[in-house]
Amino acid sequence: MEMQENENPLKSGFVAILGRPNAGKSTLLNALTGEKVAIVSTKPQTTRNRITGVVEVPARKGVHPAAQIVFVDTPGVHKPGSHLDRRMLQEVYEALETRDVVLVLMDATRRVQLEAVAQPGVAVGEGFDSQVPESGSGISDPPASNSKHERTNWASEDEFLFGLIRKLDCPVFLVLTKIDRIPKDHLLPLIETLTRQYNFAQIIPVSARKRDGLDILVRKIVEALPTGERFYPKEQYTDQPQRFMVAELIRESILAATGEEVPYSSAVVIERFEEPQPFVPRKKGAIPARAPLTRIVAAIYCERDGQKAILIGKGGVKLKEIGTGARRQIESLLGTRVYLELRVIVEPNWRESKSFVESLDWRNQLERLPGDQITEKHLGEDE
Repeated sequence: MEMQENENPLKSGFVAILGRPNAGKSTLLNALTGEKVAIVSTKPQTTRNRITGVVEVPARKGVHPAAQIVFVDTPGVHKPGSHLDRRMLQEVYEALETRDVVLVLMDATRRVQLEAVAQPGVAVGEGFDSQVPESGSGISDPPASNSKHERTNWASEDEFLFGLIRKLDCPVFLVLTKIDRIPKDHLLPLIETLTRQYNFAQIIPVSARKRDGLDILVRKIVEALPTGERFYPKEQYTDQPQRFMVAELIRESILAATGEEVPYSSAVVIERFEEPQPFVPRKKGAIPARAPLTRIVAAIYCERDGQKAILIGKGGVKLKEIGTGARRQIESLLGTRVYLELRVIVEPNWRESKSFVESLDWRNQLERLPGDQITEKHLGEDE
């Protein structure tokens, strides 16, 4: 294999996945990696951090060499209304700082809101580009009080998304998602509308749920990537530590179990994560040992007492439902039995607290852990 890769140089690179909320970014990432890398919900703004999914692509003789594609899923591009929203938008900008290809996902079932057609030398929604920071410049707050100015700068979030990609100097693919839900003759008018806005390197309709178009998408990405070295070991499919993924699975269970208000005001922090002792096989003929037990204590933060009451439910029924749903997913992820303890804490207006929002980033959480606690493997690494 090594000889083959030397004869046919490996291709590798970073592919940023952009799109509006609910465009299907996380579903696509999971389908491409074949693993549950990102949580999925029908509620918008599910993803809050950059999430990396690594895909090893074997060489295809006469088609393309072997490749390692590092996909970076980003929060949905939307108008920021809180510090949490602005931090999510910063995640998008940071993903665009290091990328070789960008995928712009558009939900084929949703009406795209573009008020103007791009003309040569004129940017659609001209005036809102001033809100798109140059690479590495951070986030400037959008205007809050002047509705006329806000209208100019945010004519639509679709236009804001196109404002982001017009600054890029790499191949940009238009990926139309959820094509299994619409008649095929509806695709052409949508493609015509979108290609007036940007000269996409590729236009690829896909259905992640049915895996339609994914092989073509991967092949075209490999063609566009530069020759390079692997960024991650072959077996690793994400850079996320287990404790972050556990927190996300708990949050996914909250999204599934609660109504519209609570999900956006909830955050999950893992307070204790006790990994089990290494499994020791029994002697032949002995009673099989039970699977090892992982003990996890997590705090669910919300902003108001009313939200806390919803999360706990009458007699603790809702919290038990959240815990049961999360525990099943966590056991599947870790391959152990799981004891999961949840508690709900009211942290008023936490979405506007810069320090609290920053503390939710798993990279920052790892920095605060004592050295002897940083023993978790990244998901996909060899045991």
